Amino acid sequence: MTDLVDTTEMYLRTILDLEEEGITPMRARIAERLDHSGPTVSQTIARMERHGLVHVESDRSLALTPEGRERAVSVMRKHRLAERLLADVVGLDMAYVHDEACRWEHVMSERVERRLVELLNSPKYSPYGNAIPGLEELGITSERDDPKTVTLSIAAKDSSPEDRFTLARFPEVLQADIDVMKVLGRAGMERGSVISIEPKNGAIHVLVDGYDEGVDLDPEVADHIVVKRGA
Repeated sequence: MTDLVDTTEMYLRTILDLEEEGITPMRARIAERLDHSGPTVSQTIARMERHGLVHVESDRSLALTPEGRERAVSVMRKHRLAERLLADVVGLDMAYVHDEACRWEHVMSERVERRLVELLNSPKYSPYGNAIPGLEELGITSERDDPKTVTLSIAAKDSSPEDRFTLARFPEVLQADIDVMKVLGRAGMERGSVISIEPKNGAIHVLVDGYDEGVDLDPEVADHIVVKRGA
């Protein structure tokens, strides 16, 4: 696998990440997510545009071409299937699952994908709660992320300590921060956890049901945690 292919697939998945989060894909956003320099991102996007994978719109936003979207969905599907394998079978700490899957996504064949679907009982979501796209290519139906969700920051604005919320998903940008994921893991915060929340000194205090101690989260972190009202 060449560096060019790896970089191209990484950029395609990042554009899809941004779309999932409702963020307009721009070269500056890719630079932020991947910690790449502006010139490096511009050169890579220009190369991808020449190869017919992406189009730079008049407002400088990035749009995947049909071929680019097909490849992006394929990479994302491999990535999230790898995450399920690493979490469910290997038992890897959730703080490291995303980072490890970033390597596996580039070398996984469709044969392996199909075997993982069988082995993992046709999973529809990643262990972080994100829908696995493009499963139709493997013979099963994909799901969509639940629209009846809000970020933890929004939920905290009109909640009381008695209210309960269920952790629905952790977007890709949060998964990439291993230190933050370790903090969330120690607090028992994982997909499906039932929590109570309360604003506290500019932060948001989160307590998982069954735990004696909670954790104070900065707004920047809370903005990327998605919850659903109710237990």
